[in-house]
Amino acid sequence: MTAPFPSAVDQALAAAVRAPSPHNTQPWRFVVAGPRIEVWLDRSRVLTVADPAAREARLSCGAAVYNLALVLRDNGLGAQVRVLAKPAEPDLLAVIRIDGGAGRARPDRQLAEAVFRRHTNRRPLSAQPVSETCRARLRSAALAEGGVLEFLDGSSRYARVTALARQAEAVQAADERFRAESARWTGRPPESPDGVPTVAFGPPAGVPAVVPLRSSHQNPAIPTRQFEQDPCLAVVLTREHGVAADVRAGLVLQRVLLTATADGLATSCVSQPFETPGTRGPLLELFREIGEPHTLVRVGHGLPVRMTARRPVAEVTIVQSASDTSPR
Repeated sequence: MTAPFPSAVDQALAAAVRAPSPHNTQPWRFVVAGPRIEVWLDRSRVLTVADPAAREARLSCGAAVYNLALVLRDNGLGAQVRVLAKPAEPDLLAVIRIDGGAGRARPDRQLAEAVFRRHTNRRPLSAQPVSETCRARLRSAALAEGGVLEFLDGSSRYARVTALARQAEAVQAADERFRAESARWTGRPPESPDGVPTVAFGPPAGVPAVVPLRSSHQNPAIPTRQFEQDPCLAVVLTREHGVAADVRAGLVLQRVLLTATADGLATSCVSQPFETPGTRGPLLELFREIGEPHTLVRVGHGLPVRMTARRPVAEVTIVQSASDTSPR
């Protein structure tokens, strides 16, 4: 007997769990209640040292929301996304309502196809520049989700931002708490359903990199290589601040990452300067006139690397029967 084809909701949930997260912690839970899908923050998977306010975890959940809605729409359904910020339920981050969607235009098919190919590339990238055409598409992707993507190379902020990234990485590498937390989530076996396996690590840098790879994501068993000395770096911003803005920024980030993947570009997020108090404040101040910065994205051309695994959808999803549901 053959297994039934997965439903559109099944496909959307499988896409949601492919979202990126710090150390591949996957800090999300989903509740399916008829035509409603709730996205919740899983506090047990928040990095308490690197992300005590759960900003990066909410960013990851926002990326999962984007994948959910994208694949639902790609299947011809309507998907109305509502980002929430309720003090009474601070971990309920978003609700997606599904309808028949008759007559709705489907999203860019290339983005939906990129969901299961997108991955973090921790390896050195080539010297081939990111074209202005690609940059324009990435900026447009951010704008389409209500955010801003600003490329920093060539700007006066570039040197300051990269210096803060190096400062933050040095602080984390010397801090026993950061090292212990990273150790819990990295160096996993290749098929581990969460965390970062050693096969996904990058090589040690031959000379100090302008934008540092996390020391916890380096594999000393592979040959040392030189990373790009003038990496293409962009910052994801929102005009708003607060919990809802973190989630919104996740939608912005994921659309940018999928657009980059569809264009054949490699990406990785540079999070260290957001995670240490001594660098987060100066970083926020640097962009105060533009908006709230949420993460830095390293973009370029590189060879594909092994993707990290994800937990099964059933492990992170509750399906409620009609009798269990109540209006929210």
